[in-house]
Amino acid sequence: MNALDTNLDVGSARAGAGRGHAAALGAAHWLSLAAAPTFAIMALLTGVLGGGQPDILCSAAEHTSPLSGMVPMYLLMSAFHSAPWLKLISSRRSGARRS
Repeated sequence: MNALDTNLDVGSARAGAGRGHAAALGAAHWLSLAAAPTFAIMALLTGVLGGGQPDILCSAAEHTSPLSGMVPMYLLMSAFHSAPWLKLISSRRSGARRS
């Protein structure tokens, strides 16, 4: 094996790592888009099917916050994770304006 072959192997390894990095970034992007709808569905299911035993125990307290419980927590988490959706929507709208 000569120096040229070694350089080609290093170059192809770097190209493969670049593709792997791009694939990882693509997967991370799609996972970030999955968070907000997942939390919204969890809030809906928890609200429809009921919160279970902890909500019964917590409802015995007289002065509880209206934000206590699982449904508000899931809704807040959905709102906090909505940034990727807002970026996607704004990028599509700005792309439509340029056309």
